[in-house]
Amino acid sequence: MTKIDTNRPFLPVRIAVMTVSDSRTLETDTSGQALVSRLEQAGHVLADRTIVRDDVKQITEQLKSWIKDPLVDVVITNGGTGVTGRDVTPEAFDCVLEKRIEGFGELFRMLSYRKIGTSTIQSRAVAGVADGTYLFALPGSTGAVKDGWDDILVFQLDSRHRPCNFVELMPRLREGLKEDHSHD
Repeated sequence: MTKIDTNRPFLPVRIAVMTVSDSRTLETDTSGQALVSRLEQAGHVLADRTIVRDDVKQITEQLKSWIKDPLVDVVITNGGTGVTGRDVTPEAFDCVLEKRIEGFGELFRMLSYRKIGTSTIQSRAVAGVADGTYLFALPGSTGAVKDGWDDILVFQLDSRHRPCNFVELMPRLREGLKEDHSHD
């Protein structure tokens, strides 16, 4: 199952955290803080953190900004993955993703099912890659954030995880993308 090869070096990644909420502030954002604490405890670097309203345009603009930023390797959002009218994080991801990581949402819901049963079906957790940056959308509850990090991301963002992990693929994420000649 989960194997960490201590003979391999740990490579910290730079992670930006976005909380999607119309009501939270940095002081009341327990989910975002749980994520920040976990990623820092694991040895990663908090590249940036923000709270964005449940609005496709605002979420998309922030995602695009971080995707363009060479100091951001990974973006993790929390919130806005449900099925209500205000839940639009997956739609914002659809605006920027080049490749979806289908198994992320499937695995998240499978693991969540063990804890909350069929209620997990209300989660539209999603992940993918955009211009060499990993993007992960988790539900907004603190429990869901902890589950997503503790059961999936802490391992896949650890360069020592065997048999494979997302970090070792980072140098190859941009293979085959169209060259940007706008500065020629």
